[in-house]
Amino acid sequence: MNNQLSISVFSALLALWALPALADEAAKPAPPETLLDAIKAGKPMTNFRLRYENVDQEGYQSTATTAPKLETGKAFTLRSLIGWQTAPFNSFSFAAQITDVHEFNDNFNDRRDNVPEPGKSAYPNIVDPGYTDVNQLYVDWTGIKNTKLRLGRQQLNLDNVRFIGDIGFRQNMQVFDGVSVLNKSVPDVEIFAAHFGKVRQITTKLRDGNIDIINAKYKISPTESLIGYGYLIDVANLGQNGGDSTAIGTAAQGGNGLGASQDSVSSATTDASSRTFGLRLDGARKISDDWKVLYTAEYAKQDDYRGGSSLIDAHYFKLGGGAGYGAWSLRIDHEKLSSNSGRYAFQTPLGTNHLFQGWADVFLTTPRQGMEDTFITFAGSIEKVKLYAEYHVFKSDESYQSLDGQFGDKYGTEFDASVTYPFSKELTGKVEYAKFNESDVYGTSLQNAARKGDKEIIWVTGMYTF
Repeated sequence: MNNQLSISVFSALLALWALPALADEAAKPAPPETLLDAIKAGKPMTNFRLRYENVDQEGYQSTATTAPKLETGKAFTLRSLIGWQTAPFNSFSFAAQITDVHEFNDNFNDRRDNVPEPGKSAYPNIVDPGYTDVNQLYVDWTGIKNTKLRLGRQQLNLDNVRFIGDIGFRQNMQVFDGVSVLNKSVPDVEIFAAHFGKVRQITTKLRDGNIDIINAKYKISPTESLIGYGYLIDVANLGQNGGDSTAIGTAAQGGNGLGASQDSVSSATTDASSRTFGLRLDGARKISDDWKVLYTAEYAKQDDYRGGSSLIDAHYFKLGGGAGYGAWSLRIDHEKLSSNSGRYAFQTPLGTNHLFQGWADVFLTTPRQGMEDTFITFAGSIEKVKLYAEYHVFKSDESYQSLDGQFGDKYGTEFDASVTYPFSKELTGKVEYAKFNESDVYGTSLQNAARKGDKEIIWVTGMYTF
């Protein structure tokens, strides 16, 4: 951990803690008198999620003539999260949660530990490996007013989860081991800081490193906020650039090469440690009882950090807006993850990337030629039924090699849609659909391993929460 950064962050937090109370606390029930009372007054952290996922993908991984015929991936899995958090007792609260993912069939490549499943090279990736482990185990301390200190294994979602998220869509959640602090001493201001020494990814891979986070939010109104953030990731390989490399401590720079003179770039390895600083303005402004204006503007810069490759030099930009009427909304956004001359592109290795650049997960890793994503979002509800849809047009920031010596910049398009229905307070059903259509071929041949082929996915999910 960067000592100067750590001292500065936690010194600032201590200064905030020392501020006098600015408002009286709301009336609270009497605290538990014993630890047993605190356990009884706690809350469950338990739910069960049953899912069927069907993936039909053209050009999955290598489609060389010697490769087996591609198969449709079909995964039927059950995730069980079972846990409990006590009520505060002498300013302490304890939480424990276990996770179990059960595979009912074996017609997919589950990528456990971020490596291909033996004998499943003909199947697409569905990253829901069978697994049982401690999902969360932490203690909260609230001995300082308006402050919560959390120590242990914990899930974490910040802002729109673009940069930091638990990837809760997948059956195995991403969780972090370390310490975090949330302070709300200043009215309308939330300051979050954390240091994590380990991260367990959705592949179940547990990685060591130093991850430092600072996120400061100012609430302009209950529905609008201005956020400044810094994410310092000193982890040599989070698998975001093509998977684990045979070289220890490095990540493969996967993707489409730039030409004969630079072919080595596509197979080079690099320490992917990075630092990202940014500013986000986001919200919904009410203009009448029925209408509201939606808007987002965000910029971030990403550089190498603590031995990371000097190729890491890119920026992130998002601008969008729209309107909402009652339960209905429509908006258009443009998001750019820039390329460093086709050698490296802006990455979000700890974000919930499933929610960005389409649900088909074609671009969980940003291709080294970068990404420009223009998309329209529609949402609404009819009585209890919630409807949602997106349409994306994907282009590269830098041109890439395509067929017959030509260059291209059009990755493709994607349509995503979902329907959600609450059968009861505890039971929710959801059907989701994603269809990615390839445009320019991302590769020098139809058998190129980096190709972004057509892909279609259907999910049917049922979730019961206690």
